[in-house]
Amino acid sequence: MKLKHIALCIVGCGIAIYAAAQNNIAEEVAWVIGDDPIYKSDIERTYQEMQQDRQTIDGDPYCFIPEEIAIERLFLHQAELDTVEVQEAMVQQQADAQMNFLISNLGSREKVEQYFRKPFAEIREYYATNMSNRYRVQQVKQSLTKNVKVTPSDVRRYFNNLPQDSIPFVPLQVEVQIVTINPPVPREEIENVKARLRDYTDRVNRGESEFSTLAILYSEAPEGVRGGELGFVGRSTLVPEFAAVAFNLNDPKKVSKIVETEFGFHIIQLIEKRGDRINCRHILLRPKVSEEDLTKAIARLDSVRSDIVDSKKLDFETAARYISQDKDTRYSNGVMTNPETGTTQFQMSQLPQEVARVVAGMKPGEISMPFVMKDPRRDREIVAIVKLTNRIDAHQANLGDDYQLLKGMYEDFTKQAIIDKWLEKKIADTYVRIEDGWRGCDFRHKGWIKSK
Repeated sequence: MKLKHIALCIVGCGIAIYAAAQNNIAEEVAWVIGDDPIYKSDIERTYQEMQQDRQTIDGDPYCFIPEEIAIERLFLHQAELDTVEVQEAMVQQQADAQMNFLISNLGSREKVEQYFRKPFAEIREYYATNMSNRYRVQQVKQSLTKNVKVTPSDVRRYFNNLPQDSIPFVPLQVEVQIVTINPPVPREEIENVKARLRDYTDRVNRGESEFSTLAILYSEAPEGVRGGELGFVGRSTLVPEFAAVAFNLNDPKKVSKIVETEFGFHIIQLIEKRGDRINCRHILLRPKVSEEDLTKAIARLDSVRSDIVDSKKLDFETAARYISQDKDTRYSNGVMTNPETGTTQFQMSQLPQEVARVVAGMKPGEISMPFVMKDPRRDREIVAIVKLTNRIDAHQANLGDDYQLLKGMYEDFTKQAIIDKWLEKKIADTYVRIEDGWRGCDFRHKGWIKSK
C-alpha cells in the first residue's frame, strides 16, 4: 500500500514547529509501513512539535513517537480504502485560522515568510494538509465506534470495577442562576463614537493616514495590534451585519460605511477576496456605559433582589424570565450552562471572573447583591445578581453526583478497546519493517516486529 506523508499532530501555537522542519536532518529511515518510510526527520520534527505544545510523551520519545506516526498512517490508509471525503471548506477555514494566528504572533504576512523561510502559500499548504489528514483519521475512528451504546448498568458496572486509585477526583463545582440588566448607552456617546469613525474614514480617504496605523492606535478589537487585519475568513465566521458590508466591498482603497454589530461600531477596508473568503481590516469602537446609568441599573436590580428576598413578591425564576436581558439564560429560568461541558455544573475557573468572585462566599440558596461585570461577548459593562443553587464540594467521583463524567469515561474506554482491537489486526495485515537501532522498545501495540 502507498501511504501519504503526514505529521503526527497540529500544534496550536504552530510557530517553532514548521521552522524546525527546515533544518537539514539526514534522511535516515527508521521504520517502513507498507512501502512508505518513516524518516528520522519525521520523528525529530514531531518531537519538537510535542515539546512546543507541552504534550505528554509516554516513555522514550524515540519509541513512542514513531509508533504514533505509524498508527496515524494506518488510519490514513484505511481512510483511502473507505474513500473518506474531507470537507474542504472546513479545512480551508481552519488553515486560514492557523495562518491568522501566525500573523497575529509574528506581526505580518511578510514576517511569517521570513521566519519560516518559505512562501506564505507553501506554509499554508503544510497546515491544510495536516488538518485534512487529522480530519480523515477522526472520521475512521468515528466509523469504527459509531455503534457504541451505553446503558446505566454498563456505567455502574464499569465504576464498580474501577481500582480505587483510578477513580477521578472532582474539584469544587457550583450551579448558578443569573439575572442581568444592560444599562443603555447614552445617545451622545454613540454619536461621539460615530464621529470618531467618520474622522478616521476621512483621514484614510484623503491619504493622510494608513487604515492599519489608525487600527493599531485606536481600534478596541483584538486584531487592532496587527493593523485590524482579520485574515482570510468565510462569511459564516462573521456576524451577519459585518459580513453583509465586508463582502460587498470591491475597492481596497475605499473605507466602508459605519457598521453596527453586537460588539460595537466598525469601519472596514477590503484587502483581498478569494472565492468565498475575504481578508479585510476593521476598526472597532465600543460606546461606553455612563456611571450614572450603571448606578441606575444597580438600583433597579437591588429593588428586584429585595422583592425576591425580603417581600417575597417575586421569585428568581420569574425575574430571570421577565426582567433579565441575558439572552442565553432568560428562557431557562436564569440557569447558566457551562459551554465547555454542556451541563449546569461549573468549576470556579470556568465561571466569568466576576461571578466566581461573588459566588465563592455564598451558600446554596443565597442571592448576591448587584454587581458590575463584563459581558463576555460584547466586552461592555452590565449589572447582575446571581443565585447559588448548588455547591458540590471537591470529592472522588461517585455515581450519584458524577454520572455524566463516568459515562464519558466508560464511552472513551469502550471506544478505545474497539480501536485497539482494530489496530492489532491492521498491524498484523500490514508489512512493517523497523530498522536496527529503533527496535529495542516496549511498544504499546503488539505485532510491529514480525517474527521470521
